[in-house]
Amino acid sequence: MGIKNLFKRKEDKFLKLLIKQAEATLQGMQALEKFMTEKGGENADEVNKKEKEADEIRRILIDELLKTFVTPIDREDIYALSRAIDDVIDYAFSTVDEMSILDVEPNNYLQEMATLLKMAANEIHLGVMRLEKNPGVASTHAYRAKSLENKVEKVYREAISDLFHGPKDVEHIVEMLKLREVYRHLSNAADRGDEAANIIADIVVKMT
Repeated sequence: MGIKNLFKRKEDKFLKLLIKQAEATLQGMQALEKFMTEKGGENADEVNKKEKEADEIRRILIDELLKTFVTPIDREDIYALSRAIDDVIDYAFSTVDEMSILDVEPNNYLQEMATLLKMAANEIHLGVMRLEKNPGVASTHAYRAKSLENKVEKVYREAISDLFHGPKDVEHIVEMLKLREVYRHLSNAADRGDEAANIIADIVVKMT
């Protein structure tokens, strides 16, 4: 009974931290979506705030991982899932940062990708929340997150195709190069969300 209770406490600790990290990431993606609708300091600051908050949660998780011998989920899976979730919010921050530095204005493609990324972050958050008691439901959320990643990539390809369709002059080419970099950040965020979804699915297979 003592070992069982110890296992339960460890499980709660790591899953709680992963849930908090996924929640902060979701909130950051919500701020990113708002930024794409209304580019401004307040929304940019919120993305920055949530990126730092998520980083701190990850640092705590890694510290706990280093101090814990027995974990309810494979140590590698805990670390990899945390890293993938962290990458999502990192790319959101770099998107906002570069748009501000390069003076890039939001457009329909950026708005659509940001909305899809927010929806994917929500599915990842729900997936992590359901891992302990409803792994089958967690797997469903992971599948939905992967489907949304595919939609982001579709919009990304459309945006790139439209972007490089008939450059007009040097100024237009410079604008194209700026937008391409921003589009890549969002595409990378989608890739890391897909990786997080894959890890959730892998954890479910090991648990069942």
